[in-house]
Amino acid sequence: MTDTAKLALGLLDLTSLSADDTKESIRTLCAKAVTPFAHVAAVCVYPQFLSVCRESLENTGVNFAAVSNFPAGNEGLESAVHQTRKIIALGGNEVDVVVPYQEWIAGNKTSSPDLVKACKDVCGSDVSLKVILESGTFANQAELYELSQAVISAGADFIKTSTGKTDVSATLEAARTMLEAVRDSGAVCGFKASGGIRTHAQALEYMELATTIMGENWITPATFRFGASGLLDDLLSVLGHKGQAADQGGY
Repeated sequence: MTDTAKLALGLLDLTSLSADDTKESIRTLCAKAVTPFAHVAAVCVYPQFLSVCRESLENTGVNFAAVSNFPAGNEGLESAVHQTRKIIALGGNEVDVVVPYQEWIAGNKTSSPDLVKACKDVCGSDVSLKVILESGTFANQAELYELSQAVISAGADFIKTSTGKTDVSATLEAARTMLEAVRDSGAVCGFKASGGIRTHAQALEYMELATTIMGENWITPATFRFGASGLLDDLLSVLGHKGQAADQGGY
């Protein structure tokens, strides 16, 4: 149990995407990113707080992620590319971009992969592009599978379930669909489950599912992430640590 909790801790994108975030609240978040057991994979914030993250966590091994085209995915390709460039200029080495998923559901099958390709061209090989599909809005899993395949082909480094801003966030059903799309694509692409995952027991379900679909030893920070704020607290509790993680309300 403690082994899986420690593994999950190292897969965590410690996240705060709240309207009332401040520099001080982000400093508090960053202070929790390096634990006695391991450091988290990344901190994920709004772009304007990347400088705080870098000041707090430079040379710790923690990556710096920020969101683009967030949360509705409807700001258009040029805006998403501009925001992605800004994130990189501010020191981000991971970009979590929302695709225009509503357009995909409505029948536009080009805007999402076009946006991913354009943003990945900006990111190049040094910056990881995590693509948010907002899986909870899909009534049809076949459409989610097709979108997953399309953005993987367009260059996504990860496909990610949710923004945490809609009624339905990560589900095991959507995770299965997206992981199967990764497997079937044959591409090097990771998976990120975000939204509503707050306990070690929940995290373990996603990890076991990924292992079943993708095989042993696939789960590493390079290919599997959790987007959460509250999850850290439970993982530390399982590991016997008495410190408390801040639930910033992001995911």
